[in-house]
Amino acid sequence: MNYHLFLDESGDHGLSNIDENFPIFVLSGILISEDSYLEIKTEIKTIKETFWGNKKVLFHSRDIRKCEKEFVILFNEKIKKDFYKRINTLITSSNYEIISSAINKTKYIKRYGRLSDDVYEIALSFIIERAVFSLDAKSGVSKKLNLIIEKRGKKEDKKLFDYFQKLCARGTGYVSPDRLKAYQIDINFSRKSDDISGLQIADLIAYPIARHILDPDRANPAFDTFVNKFYSKKGKLFGLKIFP
Repeated sequence: MNYHLFLDESGDHGLSNIDENFPIFVLSGILISEDSYLEIKTEIKTIKETFWGNKKVLFHSRDIRKCEKEFVILFNEKIKKDFYKRINTLITSSNYEIISSAINKTKYIKRYGRLSDDVYEIALSFIIERAVFSLDAKSGVSKKLNLIIEKRGKKEDKKLFDYFQKLCARGTGYVSPDRLKAYQIDINFSRKSDDISGLQIADLIAYPIARHILDPDRANPAFDTFVNKFYSKKGKLFGLKIFP
């Protein structure tokens, strides 16, 4: 059984300048089996054809919120209501797990300084670790995990790829190298223009997760839509790691 882990981010992973209104970096992952992913791809294709016909459209959280680019059609209240109903149904009814990691950059700098490890890499370690925990508990004799990450740039992608290789070789604090190797984990980088459905779903959930972390008491209908999708174990939430 093949599984995919689609990853997208919200916020800046850099530590040079901290936005006081958004001092966190969130990396969000969608862990999904190959069969379930085919179902999501089919439904996303159907939604896009319903609202845009044959026009190529990429689901992007900011464009949807701001009703920009192809999403100017959402200024029409009826279309907006119908669109959000279809998206919410897709997110709530599809079979996947959310595994997300957030780094509070202000606290991180105070504890470790600005020149310490890359926060993107730290977040990725937490997510891979929990993905292994989740896969360990799933039935099936053999499983393979594919990581799909949106391209950021040659330098950044090369740095992350090298870190991933080191992670697989040394393991994490809770997962041994042999455990990681058992899942034959590989990593792939894709462009936004590649129209990867899994990356678009990961994008849609990343910002609401960030808003929830920044202000958990504030109304957040989008987050409420998928809160039950977080990876949990024995009733405890394991799919949202906030560090430090």
